Amino acid sequence: MKVGLIQCSTPKTTGSMEEMRCAMVEKHLGLIDQAAESGVQILGLQEVFNGPYFCATEDKKWYEFAEEVPGGPTLQIISKAAKKHNMVIIAPVYEKEKTGVYYNTAAVFDADGSCLGKYRKIHIPQGSSFCEKYYFKPGNLGFPVFKTKYATIGVYICYDRHFPEGARALSLRGAEIIFNPSATVKSTSQYMWKIEQPALACANGVFVATSNRHGWEEPWRHGEFYGNSYIVDPKGVIVSEGAENRDEVVIADCDFSLIEEVRHNYQFFRDRRPDAYGDLVDPQW
Repeated sequence: MKVGLIQCSTPKTTGSMEEMRCAMVEKHLGLIDQAAESGVQILGLQEVFNGPYFCATEDKKWYEFAEEVPGGPTLQIISKAAKKHNMVIIAPVYEKEKTGVYYNTAAVFDADGSCLGKYRKIHIPQGSSFCEKYYFKPGNLGFPVFKTKYATIGVYICYDRHFPEGARALSLRGAEIIFNPSATVKSTSQYMWKIEQPALACANGVFVATSNRHGWEEPWRHGEFYGNSYIVDPKGVIVSEGAENRDEVVIADCDFSLIEEVRHNYQFFRDRRPDAYGDLVDPQW
């Protein structure tokens, strides 16, 4: 299976919401075409791919950037692109459920353009440069998996990757590949970037595909996004990796039969002891 990730910088971070959205979507459509020309069958986009990472500060104007999932203007375009290229696309956007209720959400489109469902980011960070609790309500849809034309996929968004429990849940539910769209900068967790996803892949016997935008975004300049999107196999081997500072489609050929090979060799699912893990879900901890 040919899997791809898009990483790119943000072309416009000032002006109207519509101007920013249109500039980013137009840029992605060109990269989606490029992915299709390379034979990509499953394609993951960046966290809140259709605009800048506005969560660096608290400003209520950005509530206007949210849209319905899957009926919003951005995702209508992505649905058509998925159908045009016979491609599965994971498209993360800022979701408006209703006025005052917003989520960090990824919609999953099958190769016929239909929306199979969505994942809402479960773990929401809050810090000096990551004001996500101001914008996003914690996800309430659990850890769904999506049976697409080409593979069964799961989605975990950015900060989620620091919590191994969700990746285990996705794997137990049948995910063959987990996508982790991200927006992360050098000053925070870059040293963890190439540790956590290979560890999740090994522990669960799955492929993991993690994307990150690159460049500085004005006017915030709260940190430099560093790209380095990559795809890792169930053995924990990074099989394809993007550069730190350029737009590109990161592509890997993923042989999903490797999942069975790895799980037969390392019987983590056989030997796990859920009966002994009660403390993990005890609120007092």
